[in-house]
Parts: sequence; structure tokens; C-alpha cells
Amino acid sequence: MSESPPDWPQLIQAFGLPGAVTAAHPHGSGHINDTYAVSLQQADRQRRYILQRINHRVFTNIPALMANISRVTAHLVHGMRLNPTVAGEAFLTDPTGRFWRCYDFIEGATTHDLVENPQQAREAAHSFGKFQRQLVDLPGPRLHETIPDFHHTRKRFNRLLAAITEDRVGRRAAVQAEIDFALAREAMVDHLLARAARGELPERVTHNDTKINNVMLDDHTNEGVAVIDLDTVMPGLAAYDFGDMVRTATNSAAEDETDLSKVRCRLEIFDALAEGYLSAAGTFLTDAEREELELGGRLMTFENGIRFLTDHLEGDTYYKIHRPSQNLDRARCQFALVQSMEMQAHDMRAIIADRST
Repeated sequence: MSESPPDWPQLIQAFGLPGAVTAAHPHGSGHINDTYAVSLQQADRQRRYILQRINHRVFTNIPALMANISRVTAHLVHGMRLNPTVAGEAFLTDPTGRFWRCYDFIEGATTHDLVENPQQAREAAHSFGKFQRQLVDLPGPRLHETIPDFHHTRKRFNRLLAAITEDRVGRRAAVQAEIDFALAREAMVDHLLARAARGELPERVTHNDTKINNVMLDDHTNEGVAVIDLDTVMPGLAAYDFGDMVRTATNSAAEDETDLSKVRCRLEIFDALAEGYLSAAGTFLTDAEREELELGGRLMTFENGIRFLTDHLEGDTYYKIHRPSQNLDRARCQFALVQSMEMQAHDMRAIIADRST
């Protein structure tokens, strides 16, 4: 049975927004929450808001999630503005038990799903670096971990080992080359975790989903306007955020590309990311954090590769697939990108050093 459509007048009233609803349409390209742009007639002008129905199956602790977002948005000088309910709460539970939140609509800016040029990469990276910088002095307590162990690569790797041993759907023999690739790089998964445990890498407030489509770019200047999609904002390492930017922005091919000859890490995009990120984050990063930025790209790419391979071995139970072996193709693509990064690691470290001065 399909869900009933949202009761827009009731929701608008609950959030204390003035005006009558004139339009409400699905908005954006996200796959987790249901996002709508809602237009209200306010006196002689139209004003838009973003209303999101939060996916409580993915985010099981809504109060903790929204406590994080409330604190972060209140602390940021520029960015998303959260509108509380008339009762002063950060979110609303409607009569059907669904959870809603409301943001001001950011006009004159757009998100992009793909990095088309170095300028876009530079601006997105600068925005994420600025986002981290503004949250360095976020008052305590520590933010909630909305998805525990999100980047705990050792636990991700151990799950791969279990999937290999169990071989529940009989796919192990056909992917031995991919398994061997992963096993040969096991030492990498513990490096950042070990340095963090020794206190050599400080814990930061990180975004944890640093794709370019989570930055709004000005429609005219192409400059970064705001970082959005704050559901995964929580404690983490700077190398995780920079690394995920590298993983998602530098790949020259689609995530599930089957012709691996097309897959490479675009060094010109990496340079733009480094320039943009360090121009904003360079004021607070420690020398140890800078040392690990290059590894962050390889590690986040490797982590996603082993997650895709694990899901393939487990029978495609987590990631949606649209054709047979799509998760295996995704894993192979990520591993090919890791290899490209390995071949260019010296140049990438040199770029980080140059952009740090």
C-alpha cells in the first residue's frame, strides 16, 4: 500500500511558517530521505522551504541525529538554517509516525552530481574545508555517532573476511582475483586507526559524505555557498572527509564502469581538491593530518571497494543493484582507482606539500 501524500498545510502550521502553500514538489537527487521544495505565498512574494521526511530505517535515533544537526547549524556562520517547530523542537513527528524537519531554501545556488572541471572541485573542497574549520571550536559535548563505526575500516575488512569464509551464495571462486587484491592491502586498513588511537591524529567534526552534490554552488559565480546533507556529521578524521572527496571527484569513469581501462585518478582534479581544501582547512590541520591526506584518498576508495565486494559475496543485500554483478563491477572499479592512486602517490604527496605552503 502506498503512503498517503503529505498534509502540507498541517506541516507548515506545525513549523510555524507564515503563508499559504502554493506548490510542493520532490526536490534533489538524494536516495535516503524524501525531500520536497514547498512554496508559500507570503504577502506579495513567494518563499520556498525544504521539508524532509527523515528515513528512520537508516537513521534509527532521530533525536540524536537532529541534536547534532541543531548544534552544527546554529554554530555555522553561513549554511543551512533549520526551522524549529512551534513547540521549539528540531523535528516533527506527524500523526502517521513519520519524522519531518524544515530548512530555509537556499536560492540562487545549485548542486551538481558530477565534477565537470577543476574549478568546481576547488570550490567544493574549499567549502568542506571551511565547514570543518568553522566547527573546530564547536562547544561540547561530543557529537553523537549517528552511524557507529562508519569509517572503521578494520571492521569493514573483517566483515569481508567473514563473507569470504562463509561464501553464502557460492561466489567466492569467481572473485579470487579481487579477494587477493584486498588481502594484499590489509595493512592499510589499520594505519589511520592506529595513529588516532595513539593520539597522533585529532578527532574532528567531519561531514562524512563529501560528494560534490553535497555542496551548493552559486549559479553565477560557481563559488561554494553552503554544505548540505548533514545527517552523517559526527566525530571523525580530517583524512576521511578529504579522502572521500578524492574518491568521488577524481574518478574518470562511472562508479560501476566495466571497462577498467577508463578508470584513473585525475591528477588535475586532485590538485584542485588539495588547493581548495587546504586554502580553508590549512589554518587548523596538524602536520600529522597533512601527512595522511594522500592516504585518505586511497583508504576511502579501498574501503568502498571492500564494501562492494562484501555485498557481492553476501548476495547483494545492502546496496541496490540494477543488473547482475553490479556490486562486483563497483568493487573492481574502486580497486582500479586504488591502483591508479598507488601509481601516482608520489605526485599526490608532492601536491599536498606544495599546496600546504
